[in-house]
Amino acid sequence: MKHVLKVLFITTLLVAGHTVSAQNMKFGHINSSQLLRIMPEREAAQRQLEREARSLGEELEKLQVEYQNRLQSYIEAQDTLTNVVRQLRERELRDYQNRIQEFQAGAQEDLQVREMELIQPIFEKIEKAISEVARERGYIYVFDIDANAILYFSDESEDIMPFVREKMGL
Repeated sequence: MKHVLKVLFITTLLVAGHTVSAQNMKFGHINSSQLLRIMPEREAAQRQLEREARSLGEELEKLQVEYQNRLQSYIEAQDTLTNVVRQLRERELRDYQNRIQEFQAGAQEDLQVREMELIQPIFEKIEKAISEVARERGYIYVFDIDANAILYFSDESEDIMPFVREKMGL
């Protein structure tokens, strides 16, 4: 009987201990997209990306104008060309079209890489501020409600946006 009471007492302490520690857990949440939108660095990165996109767009336009000029020249001279010359010009036009398509694909890829290069330091700054706030305020987890992976969070989860904004000077 003493042994049963001892086991029951220890079990009660363990369960009570887990209940108390579970009640002390703090959870927070933040909308990282909303925070990113108010970052001044994001505006600068966006302007830089737009300048680079405009430059690539101008180059693409030059290539397309050159292609149209070559195509027009071919169409005007088509009836007077020999079969060998006609085939050569048609191959040149196809090659030029392929170059334009390759340029478009490469430009799009370059812009995506550049966007990540410009945005990554901003994300790192955000993550650092969130981590610091979470440590300072004793959060066990901080959820990003923008990630659409959180299906529910209670009112007991604290929105840490004001603390992160303060930490970042925003």
